Amino acid sequence: MLRSLIRLPKTLLWVINLFFLLLVLFTCYRLSIFFAFKPADLSGGQVTSAFALGLRYDLRWIAIALFPIVICSILPRLSPFYSVTNKKYWTWYLAILTFVIFFFFAAGFGSFSYNQTPLDAGAMNFAQDFTISVKMIWQTYPLLWMLGGLLVAVLSFRWMYQKSHWQVISQTDGMGIPHRQRFFIGGLFILCLLIHGSLSIQPLKREDSFRFQQSFLSYLSINPLQNFVGTLSLRQPSYNEDRARALYPVLANWLGWKQTGQPAYRRSIGPRSTATESKPNIVLIQCESFSMYKSSLSGNPLNTTPFVDSLSKRGVFFNRCFAPTFSTARALFAILTGIPDVQLYKFSSQNPQALDQFTLINGLEEYQKHYFLGGSAEFNNFKGILLNIKDLTMHTGQRPSIPPINVWGISDKELLIEAHQVFEKTTAPFFAYIQTSGNHRPYQRSIPLADSGFVRDTLPEETLNQYGFESVDEYNAFRYTDYCISTFFNKAALANYFSNTIFVFIGDHGVAGNARAVYPTSWTAQRLTDQHVPLLFYAPGLLAPQQRGEVVSQIDVLPTIAGLLHRPYENRTLGRDLLDPSKTNHFAFITNASDRIGIITNAFYFSRHLNTGEELLVPLEDNSSAVSSRELKKTQRSLSELADAFFESSRYLIMNNRKN
Repeated sequence: MLRSLIRLPKTLLWVINLFFLLLVLFTCYRLSIFFAFKPADLSGGQVTSAFALGLRYDLRWIAIALFPIVICSILPRLSPFYSVTNKKYWTWYLAILTFVIFFFFAAGFGSFSYNQTPLDAGAMNFAQDFTISVKMIWQTYPLLWMLGGLLVAVLSFRWMYQKSHWQVISQTDGMGIPHRQRFFIGGLFILCLLIHGSLSIQPLKREDSFRFQQSFLSYLSINPLQNFVGTLSLRQPSYNEDRARALYPVLANWLGWKQTGQPAYRRSIGPRSTATESKPNIVLIQCESFSMYKSSLSGNPLNTTPFVDSLSKRGVFFNRCFAPTFSTARALFAILTGIPDVQLYKFSSQNPQALDQFTLINGLEEYQKHYFLGGSAEFNNFKGILLNIKDLTMHTGQRPSIPPINVWGISDKELLIEAHQVFEKTTAPFFAYIQTSGNHRPYQRSIPLADSGFVRDTLPEETLNQYGFESVDEYNAFRYTDYCISTFFNKAALANYFSNTIFVFIGDHGVAGNARAVYPTSWTAQRLTDQHVPLLFYAPGLLAPQQRGEVVSQIDVLPTIAGLLHRPYENRTLGRDLLDPSKTNHFAFITNASDRIGIITNAFYFSRHLNTGEELLVPLEDNSSAVSSRELKKTQRSLSELADAFFESSRYLIMNNRKN
């Protein structure tokens, strides 16, 4: 067998050596993902299946990498063994290719480390803000050491490619092996079969990786090259108006809209009898990465946010609020428009066709309007969505008298104090949107060294991991958020504007991690922690305290604020007034990074994969009471229809909800 193998043309012998070198590289990457990020409850059989499927993806990309060498070498003068120059060109081709592979592997590992999802085309959202993204990476990771390691690795592999080349020469020297084209055609056939990835007519697809019930196994099986390329085409916005119209009755029924025969997304809403007539100020605080399970609001024993927890006991607090999607830009879009940003691999704020949006804020005609951000509103094109607000004063970018602490600008404490100082000088009613950014990588630089009022804490890594934190820096950054908010409220409570102000506090998104210490298993397994955030309406003189346990959505924020003001308004959003006593059907629509859409109710989480159609219905409580199989099927059908209706309506409205 070995003797027959050596009789192959030299180029094919070299390609076989390269094949195994690259296979080791791809396998090492998958093993590193497995050991670094594996959850505790994986079964051996499932892991084996994920690795087997992953091998098929890896073989595809190895075959793609080697294909040019084989097809070009059908002509002897293009073979890497034809001349020293040819060898030089082909080894540099492989070195550059290895750099690309290492780059994707590093980015893929970083994506897992950042939000526990594989690299996909959504990374292009941050490439559009290249300077800010690079600064964030520079301040978070040892970038020079990483680049140095990458360079050494690439040069090491080039040396191995050259050594393998000389080994083939030494093994075959003097044997007079002819250059037979049929061997190359046979090699191309094998490579094409590996690229096809399947023995059936249907090729291996990206969607095949989502056959596993546990998302980690899907992420483990697919390599970052396949996932990135497979999602590039999904960055283009699209909608199906006919489908949205057909599903409108389902949406209207669940949302309590009057059926008119035709889609009527615009509703005229009269003032509630319980609304406030004092023209209160509104201060809406969108808090960065305020994951519910990491906070004191969830009962987390680490007690990271005692001040916000104390506010929740004196306000109207919703402990089951969900962001429709994951990311700060999507949260801003959802809150301002009342529409989930369901363009899965490109932020709608970066899509010029989706920037013209209606927002309920423009109904506050006699209000002054302010937006506060510690850094640049150009990031993810926040500014593009904010420009829909008429006469908005933006407090963003560099401040001459306040130095930035990291890539995200000034500290949250300075930002909130700046907002307080603006409010003190304002005589007219005002609406203010404050967007914090401190609870974000680089965690180690989110707390100013000069801020002696905050005391850092240290806990064992085991304790931090048990209660949902990846590091002591993240733990302290979360605690610092609470400290900044307490500093703001302590000042605001003494100001004239305080007694006639409604403060609204909401997290922009959650963070994946271990929430088993405070929530049922399904919340961690299904990654509901990614999107579970607190929602609080706080106005001691205007709102009676309430603790609310029904499921609500981030898109409900502005309709609820509008309902608190004694005035009629037009609602074109998919959100609802949460304090309207006639509201029924408590639910929230969500999407996630696994190409799934879903509905969360008080009792269940339903999800469906957009590509495979696979559906899942999971109870939210570990000890949920037994429900008959018939009732479960009925619930699943109903929630499946609603998920479709919300998804299709959101896609349509993103492109057709213009402010005029």
